Amino acid sequence: MQRNILRTVMSSFVAALLISLTNAQTVEKRTLSIEGAKTVIAAAVAEARRLKSPGGVIAVVDDGGNLMALERLDGTFAAGAKISIGKARTAALFKRPTKAFEEIIKNGRTAMVALPDDLFTPLQGGVPILIGDQIVGAIGVSGAASAQQDEELAIAGANALSPENKASAKPITFFDHKDVSAAFQKGSVLFDQGERYMVHASHRDKAGVAELHELDADIIYMLEGSATLVTGGSVVEPKTIAPSEIRGTEIKDGQSRTITKGDVIIVPAGTPHWFKEISGPISYYVVKVR
Repeated sequence: MQRNILRTVMSSFVAALLISLTNAQTVEKRTLSIEGAKTVIAAAVAEARRLKSPGGVIAVVDDGGNLMALERLDGTFAAGAKISIGKARTAALFKRPTKAFEEIIKNGRTAMVALPDDLFTPLQGGVPILIGDQIVGAIGVSGAASAQQDEELAIAGANALSPENKASAKPITFFDHKDVSAAFQKGSVLFDQGERYMVHASHRDKAGVAELHELDADIIYMLEGSATLVTGGSVVEPKTIAPSEIRGTEIKDGQSRTITKGDVIIVPAGTPHWFKEISGPISYYVVKVR
């Protein structure tokens, strides 16, 4: 009787030990279903419509980089499908947003571009899809209003399955001081958020034309130099150069003020404004808000 009990106990112990060893050598793996991929795409499409994106191709791959679903919005260029798949595959296989690789290459590690195209697409717009701490796939977007908007649509899609996903938080945007300096030298857009806001690094060596933005407010921060800014009144010889954008030769019956380094001026949408006189070169930030 005792021997039988001992055999039973030993058998149970060995069985438990084998189960424990087996569990230690395997992990539970989650996978992305077709319904999940469709949910991701639907969320990205909804965000594209909210932002009034001019187009976009949205691709979803599994954790091995295999295409699961793809949707192309009207108006998107033909190559968008291939690019979006490449972004999604890169994000899945390398387990990082593709913006990271674009910045690495930009900062000098150009050897990475030697990786094969079917494996590596280092363009902003690819984001891993996580469930908990497991990467189950990735989404790639190409053909939206800007590279930044490509990533925004991708993040919206990834968040549809994992709202708490840290990797899918709204990304910050960083501009190296060298890039900022170069932007001011020629006067160019630093950051374009589509219809919501834009940051412009502006530079002037001479007076400009009268301007009126029907939809955008201008927040101006003077960095260097001084100028005479005229606001209000009416635009003389107005011409529409783009939707909701009017230019003219000067402003009649406006208010003149001298602005200099450190001043901040907020020009509401629909208010004419004109840099009438420039005392040497000026540099200033303009944040356009709609």
